[in-house]
Amino acid sequence: MSSNDLMTVILITLLLNMLPAFGASGMFKKAGVASWKAWVPFYNTFTMIQIAKRPKHWFFWQFIPVVGWFITLGIYIEFVKPFGKFTFLEHTMASLLAPIYFAYIGTNKKDRFVGVEAVKAYKKSSAREWLDAAVFAIVAATLIRTFVFEAYTIPTGSMEKTLLVNDFLFVSKSSYGARIPNTPLSIPFVHHTLPILNTKSYSELIYIPYTRWFGSPVKRNDVVVFNFPAGDTLTLEEDSKIPYYDMIDARVTQLMGTAAFVKQFPDAKQRAAQAYEIARNDVWDQYTVRTRPVDKRENYIKRCVGIPGDTLEIKEGILYVNGEKAFLAPGSAKNYLVQTNTQIDGEMLRKAGIQIKETADESDFMSVSANQYEVNLTLSELEMIKKVPGVVSVTPEINPANYLIFPRDTSVANWSIDNFGPLGVPKKGAIIELSKKNIAFYKRAITVYEQNKWEERDGKIFINGKEASTYTFKMDYYWMMGDNRHRSQDSRFWGFVPEDHIVGKASLIWLSLDNGIRWKRLFNIIR
Repeated sequence: MSSNDLMTVILITLLLNMLPAFGASGMFKKAGVASWKAWVPFYNTFTMIQIAKRPKHWFFWQFIPVVGWFITLGIYIEFVKPFGKFTFLEHTMASLLAPIYFAYIGTNKKDRFVGVEAVKAYKKSSAREWLDAAVFAIVAATLIRTFVFEAYTIPTGSMEKTLLVNDFLFVSKSSYGARIPNTPLSIPFVHHTLPILNTKSYSELIYIPYTRWFGSPVKRNDVVVFNFPAGDTLTLEEDSKIPYYDMIDARVTQLMGTAAFVKQFPDAKQRAAQAYEIARNDVWDQYTVRTRPVDKRENYIKRCVGIPGDTLEIKEGILYVNGEKAFLAPGSAKNYLVQTNTQIDGEMLRKAGIQIKETADESDFMSVSANQYEVNLTLSELEMIKKVPGVVSVTPEINPANYLIFPRDTSVANWSIDNFGPLGVPKKGAIIELSKKNIAFYKRAITVYEQNKWEERDGKIFINGKEASTYTFKMDYYWMMGDNRHRSQDSRFWGFVPEDHIVGKASLIWLSLDNGIRWKRLFNIIR
């Protein structure tokens, strides 16, 4: 936890403790206790515990960061009970509006101290018991989901064959520190959209800047859940599965390749600007476009292959980190071209022990030409397929496609998914020279993720109105890639993942389904 974070926790704790002091002093007086005790931080809540005759160990639970705030609110609820306040509304007022409600009780002549005996004599109705239990369960589950762990389901095959579609995971949110929600005004258990109503499940009336308590950096090769960095803008239509920025880039490419458009705008810089403006207008006319805060962007899961300060490079499909071959998970898969002297099929490969998925959406086995097949294999399966009768050769598939590959500017980097880099991952405090090439790689990090105003005038760069030849990063960044290298939308397409987008570490598979339970995958630790 940084010093700023620590000061924030202390400040919120003191405010929570002291704001009700005026009203509490009047209530103390009614209970026959010296009113000055209400003005002493923490001694006031200890006195409330004594008045309500609740367990004294509650006092110490208040000092647990974040959780302690809710303990304090619980003490406030117990404190109003000896004043005859038993209804759900009264308890809600005590917990959420204590400064006002305590002042009302303390100054109102009709309210008096009735003692703990009256509390013991009070019997809740069955409905009230259920309501209190439900509220407690929702609050407890929300706290656990926000700060401790959350369930996550694998939606796509980008991590196969390490993680499979319909693997159900526990994601540890404490592994990298508790990230405070940017949008605390949110309906529990819903990420960003209300089912059925199809409307926002959160309000941005209160927005908390990025804050992470007890932060710990992501380790290289961790499997990480994070908010999709390019998901700040999106289209809402259900049939629109292509990311917003991909839509824009596809339309720009289409326009730039049109002879009539080139003739209309002969100047390259003007042509690019016009193409972007037209593309943007086309997308906004065709779709419903929205923006989302960081914590409400879609959750993605990938392996962190590059940490701050690393240099990455992919050569002929092999990833190198800082000049050395990177870790390759046992379940990591990619496409191979299999040449045979006879026909083979997916069932033959499954009998050989190779995991082959063949669905309408995606297949691990496809015929390319006569007796040549594209097969998705792990390293262990690579050895298995070589023993299948009829297999002549197996060679790695090298994909030369460079469309929509980061940084999406072929004038500075004409890379592909199998030949990429070298590229440095930004580190907090690191200083870079701002050059034409660096602009392509790091401009989004500087402008969007670190929220700086960027201008280019007369060949010079201005950041926040000041001329700049260098830039110092404010956050750490990570490079995420799917274990299924040829079937993953990852950092190779949209770049770096900022630290404020990190959700948690994928830790355990607690359930796995595929036309029934995959029993062998239950309770597997994710590595």
